[in-house]
Amino acid sequence: MANIRPFRALRPDHNVAKDVSSVPYDVLNTAEARALTAANPLSFLHVSRSEIDLPDGTDPYSDTVYAKARENFHKLIDDGLLVKESRPSVYVYQQQMGDWVQTSVVACCSIDEYDDGRIKKHEKTRPDKENDRTRHMIELEAQTGLIFLCYRGTDAIDALVESATKDDPLYDFSARDVNGNSIRNTIWRFGAPDSIVEAFKVVPAIYIADGHHRAASSSRARAHMRGANPNHTGDEEYNYVIAALFPAEHLQILAYNRVVKDLNGLSEDAFLAKIEESGFVVTDSDNPVPENPGEICVYLDGRWRKLIFNVSYLIAPSVIESLDVSRLENFILRPILGIDDVRTDKRIDFVGGIRGTSELERLVDSGAWRIAFSMFPTTVEQLLEVSDQDQIMPPKSTWFEPKLRDGLLIHQF
Repeated sequence: MANIRPFRALRPDHNVAKDVSSVPYDVLNTAEARALTAANPLSFLHVSRSEIDLPDGTDPYSDTVYAKARENFHKLIDDGLLVKESRPSVYVYQQQMGDWVQTSVVACCSIDEYDDGRIKKHEKTRPDKENDRTRHMIELEAQTGLIFLCYRGTDAIDALVESATKDDPLYDFSARDVNGNSIRNTIWRFGAPDSIVEAFKVVPAIYIADGHHRAASSSRARAHMRGANPNHTGDEEYNYVIAALFPAEHLQILAYNRVVKDLNGLSEDAFLAKIEESGFVVTDSDNPVPENPGEICVYLDGRWRKLIFNVSYLIAPSVIESLDVSRLENFILRPILGIDDVRTDKRIDFVGGIRGTSELERLVDSGAWRIAFSMFPTTVEQLLEVSDQDQIMPPKSTWFEPKLRDGLLIHQF
């Protein structure tokens, strides 16, 4: 049974919502964040990436950065740009990118359910990223960005969400993402939140689609707050985490592509020969995008090739082994290119599918990278199956677009 909870959102005045809200903190680096906010002093990036307001070279994990985040956050509140709701509510958050529309329910979820595995995970987290967001939450006493959750949808929830969108929205504006795409963001408040809370109680499980580090950090921040509260009851706001919950059937996962610095000392011909020995059929291709699972497109020396995995090479593969990102890692990256740990090896980098294959060509043609791999997207059903089996996907297996904006709905504790 899935439990969601209304909360009193801290949110921007509707006149400044577009300017205050921002792309997520983790989709751009410090220089990009500084450039993006140069003409916008209201951007929430001044809170989520507050090193942009400090001298160049400032350690982004230093005490001064978190102090600056707290200062900027409270200035938005003191100036009346962020206002606390008078009552706990649940929200509908809809985004449109081109023809694609995705709609979620925004509410709080129990951190107990995350800790005991009822909110299911599929990805490992990095301690340094956990440390950063945990400290950020503790300093602000707030969660300022949404965890991206999904669930197997029901007709009852769909009907309630559809009904809520008939009302006048709290916000309805378009803003650019880091790739220049225009994203329409619309938010409504449920008039009767109890009905949607009840409807979720028949949902058997909730899954993290994106936001594992935010979820893990919320758990750690809760542990800190609980330890500092001798009168802890379990009902405090820090026991809950804000999330956007999407019906899995309505989601799209984009490819998460790879680029590699070198061929591990191999010539092009020797590299391609080893790929064939490893279980792939190699053919020339004019199409840089895989059309089917089991296919990977490779850009090398100005040419695209298609790799078709010989599925008979594995007998009854597990769900993890059947992922194309696993096949790439297990049969090419590790044994041929010598990349044993894609999390830490500096010879590999990851490129979100929203950037397109032209970005892969640009990176390789620039000489900064030697080879690019264009992937077939992991499916939502694969994500659910991996999570149901308590398995862990290879790093960077999924890329969701559009990204949920920070600073629109904030959970204070």
